[in-house]
Amino acid sequence: MARSSSVRADASPFVPDSRALADLTAAVQACTACPLYIDTTQAVFGKGSAKPRLILVGEQPGDVEDRRGLPFVGPAGRVLWECVEAAGIDRNGLYATNAVKHFKHENRGKRRLHKKPAADEIEACHPWLDSELEAMPKVNIVALGATAARSVLGKPVSISAERRAPLKLGERTVFVTYHPSAVLRADDRAAEVRAALVADLAAAWAASRRPRSVKAGGG
Repeated sequence: MARSSSVRADASPFVPDSRALADLTAAVQACTACPLYIDTTQAVFGKGSAKPRLILVGEQPGDVEDRRGLPFVGPAGRVLWECVEAAGIDRNGLYATNAVKHFKHENRGKRRLHKKPAADEIEACHPWLDSELEAMPKVNIVALGATAARSVLGKPVSISAERRAPLKLGERTVFVTYHPSAVLRADDRAAEVRAALVADLAAAWAASRRPRSVKAGGG
């Protein structure tokens, strides 16, 4: 069963009562709810319109995002924004964030290589995503990849099975699709995966309408 889109009673003690995005963005830097904060530069919160038409949720920040403190500014981010443009989406109508706010990785010499967040790390970070969504109007969500879908919907999700079948989450509709990093990993299927991501983004955008208003404290 999909989880509620409201903040849960067992929300992290690190999450402030405020639902202003500026307050949440500042407070997340002090979060030690899981060990991922230890070997990172900073937590990376969402960025974009405070009154979006559509919310994009990815997995976690990567190496570039961790250093710059912004979501989707690395190689996968470049793919995402290319697909957003190809889908005919106005980027000013988007808010982009990640399910996990710290960069999980392993060190290989001077390189930091991405590692997929574990279920307990996704769950430890979920109160931040809950609060972020509470600060937003009740607009639709695109879950980019299995980690994002699991965090948003509260259950394991197969991308191939759930694509093209939008799911209800309270007042929102959730569209599940590939993470843009899948394009980078797809080798000879890269064009196919990119086309699917563009089509899914376009469908989510077409099904969404800009909200008339945002609740007080929305940032």
